[in-house]
Amino acid sequence: MTAGDSKTRVLGVGSPMMDLLAKVPEAFLGGVPGAKGGMEWVAPEQMDALIARLPEAPLQAPGGSAANTICALGRLGVPVALLGKMGRDEAGEAYKRAFQALGGSDVCFKYTSERATGRCLSLITPDGERTMRTDLGAAMLIEIADVSPSDFQECRHVHIEGYGLYNPDFVTHVLKTAKSCGCTVSLDLGSFEVVRSVQTLLPGLLQDYVDIVFANEDEARAFCDAEEPERGLAALAACCGVAAVKLGAEGAWVQSGAVRERIPAVPVEHVMDTTGAGDCWAAGLLYGHLCGLPLKDSGRFASLIGAETVSCLGASPEEEGWRRILDAVNA
Repeated sequence: MTAGDSKTRVLGVGSPMMDLLAKVPEAFLGGVPGAKGGMEWVAPEQMDALIARLPEAPLQAPGGSAANTICALGRLGVPVALLGKMGRDEAGEAYKRAFQALGGSDVCFKYTSERATGRCLSLITPDGERTMRTDLGAAMLIEIADVSPSDFQECRHVHIEGYGLYNPDFVTHVLKTAKSCGCTVSLDLGSFEVVRSVQTLLPGLLQDYVDIVFANEDEARAFCDAEEPERGLAALAACCGVAAVKLGAEGAWVQSGAVRERIPAVPVEHVMDTTGAGDCWAAGLLYGHLCGLPLKDSGRFASLIGAETVSCLGASPEEEGWRRILDAVNA
């Protein structure tokens, strides 16, 4: 990205959520409905009940899949904004302040008085895996009428979180509007549950509107109904210009056209928490791609940010980690 670009902003589209980060023993998940490592929606009263059972009070931090990616891009010096709906409450105000502190624009924030700002409880087991249960709150009230071409006028790229696909009409409207405004688009598939829920719709959306798609191996498996991540990569790359399949500690595969690269992971001494690691990994690849770096170099940068993210608690590297990342950028 150059200073001469008339449109420099990257816009994230997703659910602004207040993350609740809780370390729990493995046995705690036995009383939590749903699969370990996935994401499922819960009602406000279910969320309150889960929080009441926690061994200790959770750490709170602004989050959301698209927001995590966008905030990481903001830390890298990219002009960013976020389109999502929050409650008119203290949590919403705290979220806005935190986003602005990173240099993000709040011009595309939407608000409602009908529900509280959303919450995402991330249950972190000793192996560093996170299991998410989400009360969408105000975020679930976003609708087509909230989105207009004016939201995209300053944007060159739009990054959409896959969880929005539970509302396919809304996401389709966002995709069409972004493309009509001349933006390129990336989509993170979000979870294997999301992929399964839109199995028949997803290939067409990718082919028609999406330039870059991000998946982990579970999501890639759900997309093509095959065990091998390389087959998932090939199926996704057949739909989009760039496809990435994240393999956690095993690195990642990335492909653009006939060019396929295996990206090694950056070794991590101790995995503290995987919350947001895939989102921040996506930020690294997007940064390199938007700067015109070769696919392999973009992937290596993504791995560095992902490694720094899993080395600490929360969905973003700590300050020391960001210093190392920015040193790599400057190099």
